[in-house]
Amino acid sequence: MKTYINNENFLAGITVKENTNEENNTALHICQSIDVVQKNRQELAAQIGYTLDDFVCTQQTHSANFYKVTAADKGKGAYSLDTAIEDTDALYTYEKGIVLTSFTADCVPVILTNAKTGLIGVVHSGWQGSVKEITLKLLQHVILEGNNPRDLHITIGMALSQDKFEVDEDVYLKFKALGYADQFMYYNESTNKYHIDNQLTVKKQCELAGIPTEQITVDSTCTFNAINGFSYRQDKQCGRHLTFVVRK
Repeated sequence: MKTYINNENFLAGITVKENTNEENNTALHICQSIDVVQKNRQELAAQIGYTLDDFVCTQQTHSANFYKVTAADKGKGAYSLDTAIEDTDALYTYEKGIVLTSFTADCVPVILTNAKTGLIGVVHSGWQGSVKEITLKLLQHVILEGNNPRDLHITIGMALSQDKFEVDEDVYLKFKALGYADQFMYYNESTNKYHIDNQLTVKKQCELAGIPTEQITVDSTCTFNAINGFSYRQDKQCGRHLTFVVRK
């Protein structure tokens, strides 16, 4: 596990690939053994001082949909996909003791915290989520709920690097249509491919929401290149990282 935040208010981090059964995969939707994945999740829960009954998971669909979690949702998706919150790619809550989760393998995981209001949130932003501006939309929503953007802190977790994120023109045009992503893209004439920095695109979305740049942290680890990274580009049958945040 890689810890991103550990202070008096919040604990947040991301699981990493290891030399264990299923390589520490934590995703039920792509696994060889549900029992092994549940064991990996239980070990994570014990490591951070919670149980799987405190976890909340979603059925991610590369949407721009977000969901406000309450204590009544605890345990959803923790043991079975059937109970996961449907068609949702971002979660947030103000309540203590709820472990919000997101699963990625190249996509951008985003963590939100606000010590003044107790807000926590996680976002799964693959390229589809980024062009749908899921992070920006969630931020705009919580700002309307009373979160001052100057009090929000953002952690953008490990993801596919720009060098490895090569796409065809159709995806490039979707990012270009955003109107602010041109500086995060380049064209490689030798391969006829475009390269996009999805992390910096998401960072820009946070800045557009009013988050001060100095309150946005980016983990530049490339999931394709890193020995402890799960990369869908490298292996379509790979496991998933679990990004989590909990208010203590």
